[in-house]
Amino acid sequence: MRAGAMFRVTGWVAAAALLAGCGGGDLFGQTNEERIANQENPRTIAREARANRRTSSVFDLFDNRDDPNVTLEVNKYLWAASLDVLSFLPVQAADPFSGVIQFGYGTPPGGGRAYQATVYVQDPALDARSLNVALRTRSGAVSRETQRAIEDAILTRARQLRIRDSRL
Repeated sequence: MRAGAMFRVTGWVAAAALLAGCGGGDLFGQTNEERIANQENPRTIAREARANRRTSSVFDLFDNRDDPNVTLEVNKYLWAASLDVLSFLPVQAADPFSGVIQFGYGTPPGGGRAYQATVYVQDPALDARSLNVALRTRSGAVSRETQRAIEDAILTRARQLRIRDSRL
């Protein structure tokens, strides 16, 4: 076939494709009426429902789809270490979802001064920034050094608990 004839055949095919695209149907050759009839077809409805249905798998357990504006995460080691280190204080209220533990007044072993504490675990990381401790006596707030010593004891215990769990 010569180049001129090839050009004419290609031109006719392109023109036919262009004119076919101007018809009343869609890409699959369906008219609007046929499309509406197919949407009302029970098989079509069932096929679309199956396509839109989300199947679950084992990997969904590792997928974090929770809204971070609604869910709160608390580090379990900091939580347990706070309860362990401040075990001489009675627990008045504990909310594991928000990370707040409210302790009542109690005296440490071998001490004569009564303390009250509020612990706030605000992050899932095992980090000093995740832990806030407010410590009080009956006469007012305690010194910053005492409060920091309690925070350090909780962080040390939390690390010990994490190391113990990693050996299992």
